[in-house]
Amino acid sequence: MKTIAVIPARYESTRFPGKVLAKDTGKYLIQHTFEQVRKARLIQKVIIATDSQIVLDACKTFGADCCLTASTHQSGTDRIAEAVGKIDTDIIINVQADEPEIEPTNIDLLAQLLIDNPNAKMATLIARFERKEQIADPNIVKVVIGKDRFARYFSRSVIPYCRENGPVGNINDYYRHLGIYAYTKDFLLNITKLPAGRWEQIEQLEQLRILEYGFQILTGLVKHIAPGIDTPQQYAEFVRRYKLSSKIGND
Repeated sequence: MKTIAVIPARYESTRFPGKVLAKDTGKYLIQHTFEQVRKARLIQKVIIATDSQIVLDACKTFGADCCLTASTHQSGTDRIAEAVGKIDTDIIINVQADEPEIEPTNIDLLAQLLIDNPNAKMATLIARFERKEQIADPNIVKVVIGKDRFARYFSRSVIPYCRENGPVGNINDYYRHLGIYAYTKDFLLNITKLPAGRWEQIEQLEQLRILEYGFQILTGLVKHIAPGIDTPQQYAEFVRRYKLSSKIGND
């Protein structure tokens, strides 16, 4: 099955303005993400979709396939839907632009989920928590899954709530959601036509639209999580790791 990855990229960012074009490593942040995604074995093409001419021009300097989309999109998913409308593909992978250390093997695992499960129309990745205090952090999204590996609900709150010694019980009873998705093309184009549901508006989680309208999201468990970049402090840590690894590689 033909599989492409699309990286939606906005120039504006509330906590870190101009984040995708930060260049303290000598490469744009989005360039690091682009290069990691290209390493995935099952991805035939990588596209950067942006509403910013500044981002478009920057991405062209490192040879990325880019497209300019409308500035009115409410989410990265909507932006991707516009970008792939006329592209011949079976599966689309949605990778956030601020994931410079994303593991290509995780991208392949996500694509393989839809390849191996033809009845599934959308998939995402989950992981175990490393520390118990992370579970109560509203910035880290939690997900409850069934025995069939389909997601039942996503929340910023602690789910499931442990009644005996809650709110957080045994750390092994909880999963965190990773913000990467795979869709079949037809499914993506259809869901982006639906208005936001009430769950999505309350939690500010766009994946809840899928569940509220009665569709399913298949999950795949991964062992390792690469940190994303939300703040200047997190970017500084990434730059430190990158320069350290480059130095070790040159020794």
